[in-house]
Amino acid sequence: MNAAEEIHDGLVSRTASLLGGPATFKRALTTRLDAHAMILSGFPGDALVHLSENVAIIRTPEAFQKALGVSLRTLQRHKKESASKKLSQEQSGRAWKFAEILEKAVEVFGTQAAAEEFLERPAIGLNQHRPIDLLATPAGVELVETHLERIKYGVYT
Repeated sequence: MNAAEEIHDGLVSRTASLLGGPATFKRALTTRLDAHAMILSGFPGDALVHLSENVAIIRTPEAFQKALGVSLRTLQRHKKESASKKLSQEQSGRAWKFAEILEKAVEVFGTQAAAEEFLERPAIGLNQHRPIDLLATPAGVELVETHLERIKYGVYT
């Protein structure tokens, strides 16, 4: 495994941890193929619950809906029902992508609190849009990822 693959595998593991890690998935996710397989089969509902309990910026219904495309009612249903209730592929994919972007922001800003602050703050490089508001579409997700890469390499501060 080369250095780039090792860094990517670290990102996958950290992303999976935001969703509950092995306790949620019943196994470690260490590669993008592991994540792909879990998304296809649908994450356990506990992944949403774990994410909502450990990421402050998505604790409001509006932010949760924007970031994950899932209503508060769906989250409440997953909290009530057993962990065996699975998310759809789309819900699993959105949850994964949000967690992955948050982890990329942690890499850039150093802490989860700073990363969450970045997601909530209007950004000049995003035409004054808040990154969290752009996560509702694939095009917006791509914009946020590109913006983070530019910050990482010093294009935006």
